[in-house]
Amino acid sequence: MVVVLAGAGLLATSAPAAGATDAPVAPYRVAAGGARTADGAALDAVVRAMVREGGAAATLARVRENGSTAWKGAAGVADLATGAPADPAGRFRIGSVTKTFVATVVLQLVAEHRLGLDDSVESRLPNVVPNGAGITVRQLLNHTSGIHDFTEDPAFDVGNEATLRQWLAGGRWTSYRPQQLVDIANKYPPYFAPGQGWHYSNTNYVLVGMIIERLTGRSWAQEVDRRIIRPLGLTSTSMPIDSPFIPGSHAHGYYKLATGPADVTLLNPSMASSAGAGISTTADLTRFISALLGGQLLGPAELAEMKRTSGPGEAVGYGLGLQRMTTPCGEFWGHSGGIPGYNTLMVGEVTGKRQFATSINRYDLSDPAAMQRTSNDLYSTGTCGGRPPAAPPSALPSAAATPRSTGPLA
Repeated sequence: MVVVLAGAGLLATSAPAAGATDAPVAPYRVAAGGARTADGAALDAVVRAMVREGGAAATLARVRENGSTAWKGAAGVADLATGAPADPAGRFRIGSVTKTFVATVVLQLVAEHRLGLDDSVESRLPNVVPNGAGITVRQLLNHTSGIHDFTEDPAFDVGNEATLRQWLAGGRWTSYRPQQLVDIANKYPPYFAPGQGWHYSNTNYVLVGMIIERLTGRSWAQEVDRRIIRPLGLTSTSMPIDSPFIPGSHAHGYYKLATGPADVTLLNPSMASSAGAGISTTADLTRFISALLGGQLLGPAELAEMKRTSGPGEAVGYGLGLQRMTTPCGEFWGHSGGIPGYNTLMVGEVTGKRQFATSINRYDLSDPAAMQRTSNDLYSTGTCGGRPPAAPPSALPSAAATPRSTGPLA
């Protein structure tokens, strides 16, 4: 069972597809000398179980080992209307995994001495948030600022079918400027005084995106593109501002309503902004987390800052746009994300040997126990490359995130 940070929205809102079928799953890669680098049969099984038992319309996943893909696969359908199979190389919305890209840009700016982690928000964004003089850039990045999460406002409520239908009809097309999202958050009192607690808040990363733009003269999305996407050759990754489309091959996202599936693939990503607007693939995500943890994007000092965690518990913690996750096969770092129709996990093993990424298009949320069980199986099997862990099950951590359905962004 993989221990992840529940507040960070690993399982947000989406979810099975009547008549969903398994797409062909790519076989495991065979390394030099004929040795398997991943157990393809085990990985195939857990991906398919997400569709058969776990309420997903589609699931994509990839294991990368020692610099190359060891296995990739997909199950389910890309489109409930046509029954077209899900594409293992397809694109998807990554939700809060965007935060890791954005935090990496900030740490690069810190390395360039253009920004300090202990700079106050007020010094970078005057008069934007109450008590900005008492909140630091570091506290935005690690969610210890206390600033309210704008997605908890009723405008983003999809917790019941009535409000969901309202959001589907109008809310998902709304175009927000970052300042508008911050203004929504400013209507509410802080969760706690800066540095005196931990609470996941998407507003923190909207503010970080605004700081990047104020400092560089370019949008956060442009800086992610020029500093990360293009240098790493992440050709299927993009950071849209307000375009509702997912380019290229992709599985659709859905909500299950009494009248049938509601397709939520198209939405205005400005509602997520620098907290969660990104689009990518499992290939690009595993490449990115490998490069990040391997020191290709940050120096040792900045990477160490990124891994300095706060948050609940010893087995799990939140750094600066990075989550530490305990798995049956050791310590992994990465991030989880949720946005309507899509749930994502991107992680890399601490030594750099293995990376794992998955996208789950949840549709049927009627069996939470099965959702949790199949998710845990997928994460544990993926991070272990399909092979049994070295430790016996009784010695493994038992905590895990629970599915969330309280808002459209996590």
